[in-house]
Amino acid sequence: MDIRSKDKSYVASTYARFDVAFVKGEGSLLYDEHGEEYIDLGTGIAVSAFGVSDPIWANAVAEQARSLSHVSNLYYSQPQDDLAELLCTRTGMKKVFFGNSGAEANECAIKVARKYASDRYEGKRQTVITLKNSFHGRTVTTLAATGQDVFHTHFTPFTEGFAYAEPNNFEDFIRLQKQTNAIAVLMELVQGESGVHTLDKSYVQAVAAYCAENDMLLMIDEVQTGNGRTGTLYAYEQFGIQPDVVTTAKGLGGGLPIGACLMGERVADVLGIGSHGSTFGGNPICAAGAYNIISRINGEVLEGVKQREAYIRMRLMGEDGVLGVDGMGLMLGISCKRPNKEIVQACLKRGVVCLTAKNNVRLLPALNIPMRLLERAMDILVEEINSY
Repeated sequence: MDIRSKDKSYVASTYARFDVAFVKGEGSLLYDEHGEEYIDLGTGIAVSAFGVSDPIWANAVAEQARSLSHVSNLYYSQPQDDLAELLCTRTGMKKVFFGNSGAEANECAIKVARKYASDRYEGKRQTVITLKNSFHGRTVTTLAATGQDVFHTHFTPFTEGFAYAEPNNFEDFIRLQKQTNAIAVLMELVQGESGVHTLDKSYVQAVAAYCAENDMLLMIDEVQTGNGRTGTLYAYEQFGIQPDVVTTAKGLGGGLPIGACLMGERVADVLGIGSHGSTFGGNPICAAGAYNIISRINGEVLEGVKQREAYIRMRLMGEDGVLGVDGMGLMLGISCKRPNKEIVQACLKRGVVCLTAKNNVRLLPALNIPMRLLERAMDILVEEINSY
């Protein structure tokens, strides 16, 4: 039985897979079962921060696997504590809870908001405001938090306590806050799954100021935007705000499943013993991999992200098939005249892996993708964008 037949026979049919089976990779190159080479502009949806099977990361992971593969959270764990210290030192946050995914990180953030409301307001302020077109995960609660109607079918009843504001509409945010007496707002600064749309800085700052003045928690979902993806360690740094809660995952583990909920001064001690937990969260191997990733995201890497973004935008500027480009750093969405799925399929046939997000082409290359590979990939992508 070949890989496709086996997949159809035994794996749940939840994915519309491309007709490619990747068997190995190195940096920004992937290889399929026939030995064909592909330039990777997707990184497993923003996961492989330094590329596929990055050797420095792989060595750190292997060394930890040979030392201690797992210990429950009933005991201290050096890799987890080192990672938590590094994240807090780099961000100014105070405490970290580790889970296994972005959805779990957002679940933790929602629980922090609810517990904060319970402690201070006896649960009378429960609502969390999110934004329309947002995406916060696929659990029942994070689907409820997601501000897209398409996700609000089939799995009812959903968790209550969410309201959805129009992005970049401060008046609508105020209306909802007054209507619900919300305790928190959770938002992505670049909305990824809905097509890659960046929020206005003035809007974000107005929301942050209102939260500070009205005892609302400002919670930023950096599952996709975080860990160097947008040209700073976390995207919120470019908006001039200091969140109460930051969630992240994807690129954090460099290819291993780990999520983190970072908590600031106001909520650092909201979660007490027994109020939350995870069997695998902060697993030593995943923590060692994440520590390796975060410790290497320095000024040189972040400057490289900005340079690569500038190059991509330059290549797309003025092209007849391009309607617009949005996003930050190496998280970019391209609106095109040609249908995005046609472009992605055509690129794949020519050895370039890119993604879609709603109606746009989405690019999420490795933070350190070699320029020669990026140039080759952009040659093909531009040709296909203009073939409409």
